[in-house]
Formats: sequence, C-alpha cells, structure tokens
Amino acid sequence: MSIFGEILNRLRGKARPEPSTQASPQASTQAQQPQTGTAGQPQTGAAGQTQGAAPPATAPVTAGTGGGNTTAGGAAAGSTAAGTATGAASAPLSEVDVEKILDDLAQQSGQKLNWRTSIVDTMKALGIDSSLEHRKELARELQYRGDMNDSAAMNVWLHKRVMKELAANGGKLPPELRD
Repeated sequence: MSIFGEILNRLRGKARPEPSTQASPQASTQAQQPQTGTAGQPQTGAAGQTQGAAPPATAPVTAGTGGGNTTAGGAAAGSTAAGTATGAASAPLSEVDVEKILDDLAQQSGQKLNWRTSIVDTMKALGIDSSLEHRKELARELQYRGDMNDSAAMNVWLHKRVMKELAANGGKLPPELRD
C-alpha cells in the first residue's frame, strides 16, 4: 500500500466509530481459514476460487493531481480504492474532519505533536512510520522534484502537499492548511 493511501485509510478509520459488538475470536479465525475437502485441499467453487478465502485486495490510492498520474487499474489520480477489513476505507474523505481527528490523535499520543506544520508529527499522530526512508517514499509518490537529501526542504514540501491532497480529496481542513 502507498504511504499516502495509508494516511487516507487511517483518517477514514478514525472517522467512523468502532463497532459495538465483536465476533468471537474463534469465529473470526474460522472465517479467515479456507474450508478443506476430504483430501485436506481447499474447496473451490464453480469459478475455481477458494471458498472461505478472503477476497483479493484492491489497489491502493495513488495520490497526485495532474501529470497524468493513474493507479495500476487506470483510474484517475486521487480516486479512492475500497476495502479494508473494517470497511473504513469506503467512507468518503468528505465526511472526515481531518483537523479534529489529528487534534484528537495528537492529544492522545502523550507527545507534543505539531501536525499543523510538521509532516513527521502528522505521520506520528496517525501511527505511521515517519522515518526518513518512509518520508522519501512519500515524496516519490507525490512526485517531489527537489533534493531528497535536503530533508528540511522536503519535509516542508511534503506537509504542504499532503494537506493540499487531503483537501483535494474532500477532507475538512482549515483554510490556512489547504493552500
């Protein structure tokens, strides 16, 4: 999954309340394991798919605007891909109050995180690896053209670009963070 796609999924996941009832651990385990036939092989249906197996994962969101950026399936950049185990990824980002979620997560972290100006703190608040390598990967995804060895300049650009992309995808942000 792309790092920007993970950012979107984490925000969507926080936008919906957790389910109030949980299936038993045994039922959850059974649902994830394929059913086996008499020879110990997974049973297959008429289309040759293994019954009881999870459906294939969908392609992650590819971020970016313009430049002909598309996902592997040919969808335009910025389109959403459905499908996490909780269904949170199906929530439109337009229903996500990014500012409130990040404020809450920063407060809950127990650290002094300034997500409004720092890409590192934004990623930390979301529970995403904020290492230099991950930030460089995010910069490649978002088509950063500057010197990746100048991490300060890259970080400033990344923060502005991520906020701009969140707003472009419908996320609710204050005006000063949308530009």
